Parts: sequence; structure tokens; C-alpha cells
Amino acid sequence: MSESIRVLIVDDHAIVRHGLRTLLETEADFEVVGDVASGAEALLLVDNTVPDVILMDLVMPGLDGVETTRLLKQRSPCSQIIVLTSYHEDEHIFPTIRAGALSYLLKEAALSELTEAIRKAARGEVVLHPHVAARVLQELRGTNKDASKLYATLSEREREVLNWIAQGLSNGQIAARLVISERTVKSHVNNILGKLQVSDRTQAAIYVWREGMVKRVERE
Repeated sequence: MSESIRVLIVDDHAIVRHGLRTLLETEADFEVVGDVASGAEALLLVDNTVPDVILMDLVMPGLDGVETTRLLKQRSPCSQIIVLTSYHEDEHIFPTIRAGALSYLLKEAALSELTEAIRKAARGEVVLHPHVAARVLQELRGTNKDASKLYATLSEREREVLNWIAQGLSNGQIAARLVISERTVKSHVNNILGKLQVSDRTQAAIYVWREGMVKRVERE
């Protein structure tokens, strides 16, 4: 790693990006190598900049923060990712950590907390917001593992989507079946993965087949 910590900012709000850049550039040991508004832009930039630390928003148009994190870790495994978001629900926490994020902070964090988290991330050290740390600890202790309880957190529409996922339908096919947009299906899928605490649709399908929760429906 170079003497300066190379930081990439990914957030779809220009004010947030510019504010973070301005603040971080006051730190002598940081070099902001870019600030981009989308996951797609981050993927284009990462090969040339090879950041040590990436600050990642979660809710963005196009590629969301979870998928962007997964793809960035595949492309630049040495780049450590700090999620910087306003969301701390399970459906955001667990998929993001499973996708490869090292640390998870809320945007309410003080500048000193953020800069220290960046320095720690550059050393491979984890920093979690207390609420997130508590949820991760509960998960490690095996709480909230009862399959029926997790399934019970799904809405009726999410259960419909999950049932079709388990039977191998794509987002487009599910959208056609339920007469909703593909974007809405994608949103339901992300919520399902978070609530069931699995990292992809294959694991979600395995989950419901294993637990006997799938309702077989004839496919046209």
C-alpha cells in the first residue's frame, strides 16, 4: 500500500460526494482518487485507481450498493469497502457484509469516526456501527436462525416472488406472471435475500425447498 490511503467515494448524491471529498482532502494521509455517482462508474474507475478503501452508498439507481460491492471485490480484492449509509435494517446489513464489505457505518457518524474507520480499513480492521455490531453478534450466536421465523417476516408478495424464484423463473418472467415491473421484482428479491439472510437467489431457492415452504405451480 502507498504512503497515502487511496479513497474512492461512491454515492449518487452530489452534495454527499463533494462534502466527503472536501473533508477527506483535509487529511494529510488521504488521497481521494475519485468520486462517482453509480456502481457502474465505480467499476469503470476501479481498475485504473486501485483504491485502498471505497466508501459505498447502498441505495443507488442501477446497480445498488450490495451488487456493486460484490462486483468490486471480484475486480479489486485488495480494496476494502466501507458501507456508508442511512440504513441499518437486516435486509441491508447481512447481504452487504456477505457481498464483501469490511465495515458498516451510518451517515450520522462524526468525521473523526469516519477517518479512523478508513485508516483501520486500510489495515484490514473492521469497524461496525454499534447497532450493526449487535445484529452481527446475534447472528454469530445463532439467534434469529429459526427458518419459519425468517420466512414469517416476508410479505405476501415477497412469498409469491420467492416461490417463483424457487421454480427457476427469472426476474423478467416473474414480472410477467405478477403483472409488475422488473424493477419492482428486483426490489422484492433484494428484500427477500436480506430477510432470509442469504446472499443470492440460488441460496434463497435452496432455503425454501429445504424447509418445504415452496408451493409448486405449473409453469406455462
